[in-house]
Amino acid sequence: MKRILKPITYVLAAIYFLVDAVFMAVAMPISRWLARHFVFKRLRAWIKSLPPYPSLALFSVPVIILEPIKPLAAYLVATGQFLSGMAAFVGCELLKLVLVERLFHLTRDKLMRIPAFAWGYGKFTAMRAWLQATEAWRAIRALSQAAKDFVVRARARLAGGFSRLVTSRD
Repeated sequence: MKRILKPITYVLAAIYFLVDAVFMAVAMPISRWLARHFVFKRLRAWIKSLPPYPSLALFSVPVIILEPIKPLAAYLVATGQFLSGMAAFVGCELLKLVLVERLFHLTRDKLMRIPAFAWGYGKFTAMRAWLQATEAWRAIRALSQAAKDFVVRARARLAGGFSRLVTSRD
């Protein structure tokens, strides 16, 4: 049984880590910008003032508004407009995830007062902790860190070479 589950665990860990890495790399800067932006201070204060159940209901707003884009994106892809369809899908999905993440960040303490939500979140975090404790997760994490270090070193070499090129012409 272990022989069968081990490759599946590796694949699941890799998929989860890739999705998480892409989401974090793109969504977190957007989310931090939203958190800092002064226009949203009143909206943020209003969201924080909501009781637990209206806070939970607020999660449906980004889903209701942005979920209908998926069929539109599928239509665009099916009619040969692949790039437009993919851009619509990825852009709206990313926006939806950023908004849901921001809402969760603002309402987490209130949401934890809802017993069913707290139970579900506890199960989710336990499952994530189990996945991160697996050998597969550690292997994928090490590969990812090595790739990230390689990109950082390559970028530094390119930037150094470019700055030497610019200063040599002056």
